[in-house]
Amino acid sequence: MLIATATPQREMPANARETDASDTVETLVWIEEHDWLYALLKSELNVSPKFRVPDLISACVSQLFARDQGGDRLFRYLGAELILRAPGTVRRREAMWRPQYQQLHALQLSAANRYPNPQFQLDQITTACVALARTDDASGACTLRHARINIARRSAIAQVLMSA
Repeated sequence: MLIATATPQREMPANARETDASDTVETLVWIEEHDWLYALLKSELNVSPKFRVPDLISACVSQLFARDQGGDRLFRYLGAELILRAPGTVRRREAMWRPQYQQLHALQLSAANRYPNPQFQLDQITTACVALARTDDASGACTLRHARINIARRSAIAQVLMSA
């Protein structure tokens, strides 16, 4: 089950669209990890600004890649832990920012996800990122820090694009 579609853009003034340098991509997140994301969304730590789920999922991806051998760690988790869960686990449809989707898509196409290895889908890879972020810091403070970093990067890119 692969869900990776661009979220349609609403009609908006040309200058407003130029400030949005990135768009989002839909994905699915397994219910246990979605519940943690939702709790973080509602957490008293999530203030000024209040990050939304696409920010939080993308922050989990960035948090994984901030460490050395993040991809190896992800595939170890997928092959040792996520694979043992029921394949019919309920999933929730969410979105992530395109730069982090591109990082996960590269992992999905990597040799670690090709024959003779098991093939993991985007929802499993996304869920593993969230699970590993929760393992690293159950309070979510690290994830919120990465959300701030991601927003600052998107703003810097938008600023460069606007001045070009």
